[in-house]
Amino acid sequence: MGTAEAVILTIITASTPLLLVALGELVVERSGVLNLGVEGMMIMGAVSGFGATYLTGEPLLGIAAAILAGMAMAALFGILTLVLVANQVATGLALTLLGLGLSGLLGDPIAGKAGIKIQTVDIPILSDIPFVGPIVFGQDPLVYFAVALTIAVSWFLFHTRGGLVIRAVGDNHTSAHALGYSVVRVRFLAVLFGGACAGLGGAYLSLVYTTQWLENMTAGRGWIALALVVFATWLPYRLAIGALLFGAVGILQLHAQALGIGVPSQFLSSLPYLTTIVVLVLISGNRALMRSNTPACLGQSFVPDR
Repeated sequence: MGTAEAVILTIITASTPLLLVALGELVVERSGVLNLGVEGMMIMGAVSGFGATYLTGEPLLGIAAAILAGMAMAALFGILTLVLVANQVATGLALTLLGLGLSGLLGDPIAGKAGIKIQTVDIPILSDIPFVGPIVFGQDPLVYFAVALTIAVSWFLFHTRGGLVIRAVGDNHTSAHALGYSVVRVRFLAVLFGGACAGLGGAYLSLVYTTQWLENMTAGRGWIALALVVFATWLPYRLAIGALLFGAVGILQLHAQALGIGVPSQFLSSLPYLTTIVVLVLISGNRALMRSNTPACLGQSFVPDR
């Protein structure tokens, strides 16, 4: 395997969990909800997915457990913010702290244990094509699922009645309620979808990326996913491009360390986060672009008429 091929494969692997998590958060924010608890949901997915796989030997059960764990955390967020009308920002931050602490407690007995890796798909003949074969036809199933989910989310949001309802709720929840749509129900379902995607992204880390559970292994990826949604201006296809970009930054800094480039390792490790800040500054400068796609009710609570 050539160096270029190996780099591209690792970039795709690093980008997939970011794309999965960010797709879920994109739908959540399109409905007008700001969930800053993505990191907590993601790491709960990672520990639940690895734990279930370690105990049963079945990666599919691990994936299911991760999705359920992410949805459970999301349901807690939804009840607090949508039903009890708690502050979304404060609740999201609390959810992240809860996830980080609870995952460390639950994962302590299995920390550092060898896990079961989800194997790549091997398509006869096609996988053997030099360079293109392993990159296009030799990925693990979750990579293909992430691509399919990107297409599905884009189609759903912009070509279906359900997507129109979600965007209407996010743009003007008062008008959507006046038309007879249940704002709380729509937003709650969107939040559950976001939790499922966050849990799946966490499972990818512990079942594919590292094949083990380590405390705080998400390492801020949930926050990067939040930044990706803004970078993509709430458009799925731009989200896929952004995930590859941020994944590339993270991987290239590892290759730079391996090649012995004379740059402090601390600076190289901070590159993904520095890139996040730079991108957010550049995007925020384009006010017309931000105004055209930003959900008008993002982060605003809704109290239905009693």
